[in-house]
Amino acid sequence: MNNIVSLKWLLARMYESDIVIVDCRFQLGKPTAGREAYETSHIPGAVYLDLEKDLSAPIEEHGGRHPLPDIAQLTGVLSRVGIGNETRVVAYDDQGGAMASRLWWLLKYLGHEAVYVLDEGFTAWEKAGFPVNAEQRVLIPAPFFATVQHNMLVEMDEVRENIGKDRVTLIDSREGARYRGELEPIDRVAGHIPGALNRFWAEGRGADGKWKGAEEQEARFEGLDKERETIVYCGSGVTACPNVLALEEAGFSKVRLYAGSWSDWISYEGNPIGTGDEEKPSHV
Repeated sequence: MNNIVSLKWLLARMYESDIVIVDCRFQLGKPTAGREAYETSHIPGAVYLDLEKDLSAPIEEHGGRHPLPDIAQLTGVLSRVGIGNETRVVAYDDQGGAMASRLWWLLKYLGHEAVYVLDEGFTAWEKAGFPVNAEQRVLIPAPFFATVQHNMLVEMDEVRENIGKDRVTLIDSREGARYRGELEPIDRVAGHIPGALNRFWAEGRGADGKWKGAEEQEARFEGLDKERETIVYCGSGVTACPNVLALEEAGFSKVRLYAGSWSDWISYEGNPIGTGDEEKPSHV
């Protein structure tokens, strides 16, 4: 099975005992909106995990706007909501899969393979006439033991060391205007990491809101070497995750996340900054 499951796939399996459905809805700038939406209505049996409280660590001087959570704390959160090592996890949101992909990546990073992102998201589920309610699931804790996949993560020093070297492809997942440095609504400095190519994460979905298939994802990354290591970043390490997922769907196997991303990069004095478009497919 691939990393994306359809609404009908979940509808047929939503009450199976080894499945935990996770509502990941979250709006940047409105930190309580996601939980409020969950408490109003959600897929029956779903539990809620908050991007900033559960899936990120507190902000510090470095690490970006959404630092990776402490592994021990995260495994505790997962255990508390009933996610164990044998659980199949289906994550959804209403943000194009960005927040759900963060949980997908974190679980993969912890060595948990059976995790999927729900195609289209909650609004599409509701519009399809599938069941929703506001009931809170009775949480039965399950033991979760992490086997951390350190090769999935890259730190700032390694990104900096590879600038100008023909061995790594660097992908910036933000929208084009932010990548080019034409505007920056969130972070204090505009631009991108020199050598990065721009592949806007939201283009991993079609006009109908569904995730593109493997061939279409492959076309998005045409010209990039699958044998070369690929490092993906965004503003804070969240919307890079759907691009990591898309690259995996497209057949790239050497993909790593720069979790701190642009907001971490600019927290270090002296890190170089690029603007405009990179002229041609190049490597870090």
